[in-house]
Amino acid sequence: MIRVIRICRKCGAKIFSDAPEGLCTGCVLETALGMAVAAGDSSAVASAKADGCGYLDKVEGGNVKSAQHKIAARSVEILGELGDYELLEEIGRGGQGVVFRARQKSLNRTVALKVIGLGQWATKAHLQRFRLEAEAAASLDHPCIVPIHDVGEREGCCYFSMNFVEGGQLDEVARREPMPIRRAAELIAKLARTVHYAHEHGILHRDIKPGNVLLDAKGEPHLTDFGLARLVESESTVTRTMEVLGTPSYMAPEQAIGNNARVGRATDVYGLGAVFYQLLTGHPPFAGGTTFETVRLVLDTEPRNPRLWNPKVDRDLATICLKCLEKDPQRRYSSALALAEDLERWLKHEPIRAKRSGFFTHGRKWVWRNPTIAVLVASLFALAVAVGVIIWKSELVQRPTPVRIAVLPFKNLSTDPENAFFADAVQDEVLTVLAKVADLEVISRTSAAHYRTGVDRNMRDIAHELGVAYVVEGSAQRAGDRIRISAQLISARRDTHLWAEHYDRQIADVFAVQSEIAQQIADQLHARLSPEEKTAIGERPTADLKAYALYTEARAIGSWDDWKGAERSMAQKVELLEEATQRDPKFVLAWCALAKVQDDFFVAAGDHTHLELAKKAVDTALRLRPDLGETHRELARYYFYANESDRAYDELAVARRTLPNDSEALFIAGRIDRHKNRWDASLANLRKASALDPRNEEVTYHLAQDYRYLRRYDLWKHDIEKRIGEERTDAWNQLGLAELKLDQGDLIGAQAVLAQMPQDWSPTYEVWDTRFTTALYLHDYDAASRVIAAVPARFADSVIGGKRPRSWADGLIARARGDGQKAQAVFSDARKKVDVTWGNGVKDEDYFAQIAGLDAGLGRKDEAIREARRAVDLMPITKDSWTGPRLLTNLALVYAWTGERDLAIEQLERLAKTPGGPTYGDLRFNPCWGSLRGDPRFEKIVASLAPK
Repeated sequence: MIRVIRICRKCGAKIFSDAPEGLCTGCVLETALGMAVAAGDSSAVASAKADGCGYLDKVEGGNVKSAQHKIAARSVEILGELGDYELLEEIGRGGQGVVFRARQKSLNRTVALKVIGLGQWATKAHLQRFRLEAEAAASLDHPCIVPIHDVGEREGCCYFSMNFVEGGQLDEVARREPMPIRRAAELIAKLARTVHYAHEHGILHRDIKPGNVLLDAKGEPHLTDFGLARLVESESTVTRTMEVLGTPSYMAPEQAIGNNARVGRATDVYGLGAVFYQLLTGHPPFAGGTTFETVRLVLDTEPRNPRLWNPKVDRDLATICLKCLEKDPQRRYSSALALAEDLERWLKHEPIRAKRSGFFTHGRKWVWRNPTIAVLVASLFALAVAVGVIIWKSELVQRPTPVRIAVLPFKNLSTDPENAFFADAVQDEVLTVLAKVADLEVISRTSAAHYRTGVDRNMRDIAHELGVAYVVEGSAQRAGDRIRISAQLISARRDTHLWAEHYDRQIADVFAVQSEIAQQIADQLHARLSPEEKTAIGERPTADLKAYALYTEARAIGSWDDWKGAERSMAQKVELLEEATQRDPKFVLAWCALAKVQDDFFVAAGDHTHLELAKKAVDTALRLRPDLGETHRELARYYFYANESDRAYDELAVARRTLPNDSEALFIAGRIDRHKNRWDASLANLRKASALDPRNEEVTYHLAQDYRYLRRYDLWKHDIEKRIGEERTDAWNQLGLAELKLDQGDLIGAQAVLAQMPQDWSPTYEVWDTRFTTALYLHDYDAASRVIAAVPARFADSVIGGKRPRSWADGLIARARGDGQKAQAVFSDARKKVDVTWGNGVKDEDYFAQIAGLDAGLGRKDEAIREARRAVDLMPITKDSWTGPRLLTNLALVYAWTGERDLAIEQLERLAKTPGGPTYGDLRFNPCWGSLRGDPRFEKIVASLAPK
């Protein structure tokens, strides 16, 4: 604590020992404001007002309205000209001055001009100091630092001009909507690296706060006022007052007490932590009713754990944040770089370096603040330590390796077809409940459904195929108002029954029976159940058996490979689930299932109406059960398809607390990870999803796409051969095999595999993309034209790479044939259609990539290059590692088509080492790269990608 050993000589208040000139903070500010108002300079008053200072009512004579009138008058008066600058409008105020949008007349450019009015305090030393610091800050050259252009002084007012950033302040964005957890971590990591850069160049910031962070149109952060905060290092009374009143909610303790000797790099680390805290929680770490109260909180209390404000914040992220906010600078991160690296570890799902404050650390801080009380409760403290150690050790006891188990479809013994659903319902509910137990890894219903009754089931073979040690099977029969259920747990390797039970109950007790079966199985497998897991086992999904029958029937409807069949099945699912929710509007799982079907409909048809209906369904589920894992999983799925991956990942973190081994959640996470350049995490999530749902070919296909992007053809080939060995020759597997051969340059092999596939199989555009590409690489242009003509209407604008219109493919064929006149005509017509299609809507990276290729084909060199670069700028590879490589490849192609051979090869050299870049088959056989063939540099790139 700061010892209070002096008295203010003006008002008699207790003050800190190092208070300036023997005055309390209020009296210093009162004196400064009085002199400023008397001199007609209201900048100090305005600064105090803008910073939320609690001393505004202490203006000499209490004439607050008069002071405010002078502020307004001064703002109007100053708009006009200041040297070379025409002041256009005031855009912000802060503790050091006023910021204007201005036009620099000599260069005719728009800048941000900050005017710092020191008034009577502007001594020659101050002005010299300001200029030195501003010039030092101007020397910083970093993409996340707003550069300073010019520094000057006029009539006691210092000013400097800097880039005008089109966007908003971080505090405005944080107030407008909650920031996703991952987005907050990524943003602070970037800012921390920016601050480290400045530190390495000898510049401290000392006023890091949301208001000093600008976000550009792409959402990238830019830090302002670098180095200028060091103006307050002089020993004058006004400077020290300004220092204490800077921005107390984000101010480090050493700043709050004016201890300049301890202000250093760790001070900026604290500021970063304070901003991070606000982004995670929506609250600053400390906020009192007045500035004085806030400073007291900064000095004497610990910040509240962010998880108490926002349960979505995980423990590691809270640990990182709180380490930044340590009172002792030596206990914070040693540098801003160390903070950035720890955040990046968290983003990559790697162990962080920061350690959580344990029992003893918290105890030491409490003793330091309360030494007298600590002596009186020493014995209780010792007892608490003992109990704490026991609890701490118990938390370190790791759960055993999860037991893998499959719940196979139950046999239906009912003679009445109307009651057939009970067998599926019992199996589905037992499987769903067991899947929520962390100690169990339960094979998903999609894969289990492949082993329906009707033929003799060999448990050992099934267990081997699914990779499980235990299997549950049973039967169900409804007779009148009673239901008979049998269930048994089998050790597949030993082919022995570990447990079996028969139930004969009233039909109304069916959910209780399902819970009993799940509980018995968990007990037999020695699975530890948390209180939450025990509660989940006993829950009833609905009280309406008819609604549950509709829900079960909808989930039992399989997928179709052809569009018409898929459309019919999805429409049927929607109808059944809507009826189920009408019968029981509180049936949360039915709402979740409905949201998923609408999402699937959106993916298949591309109609955003289905995405809106999915959001409506999941919002209903969220309102009914905000604590349910399935609700957050479906919200994550919606956000993923709505291109809000940060929000999706945050929702998955919540979902996986109660669905630790859910294959669908893992599948979504894996797909998000690869967009965020987290390839190891993507592989891990998709591999685990595939292990939990081994017969789900969509999951298997997306895992193969990871191998494809990473050029891990060995792993890709091994997976395909494994499935072929299991006699799984489904169309998804064949598509993957064709793509593998195509990438490796085996065109004849790819063609042979595609010929074996059903020609009407069309669940995704990749099917047509692969067929067209194979024909194009083989220079079989008639076959390529036939493929394009057969593309279903719903894929007409997403054939090549999923983002190109059918007319683009027609133009490629004409160009490859050497028919320049036809190619020009097709590209020209396609160019007009693209503009009509997009209309006045927001133009994204796909729009600019499309028109860049078309303009390149039309010979519009400058436009094509500008548009291709614009596409890359809108979605850089640093922002999306899945989409980014496609846009960079498009840029390389535009360079090649417009005669910029060196630039094209330069791009391809980098892309050859980048996940998702061009493949050997592409560069070796695609006629689009014809203009580069024969160049030794290009041939070297091709050779580097050849199959090993």
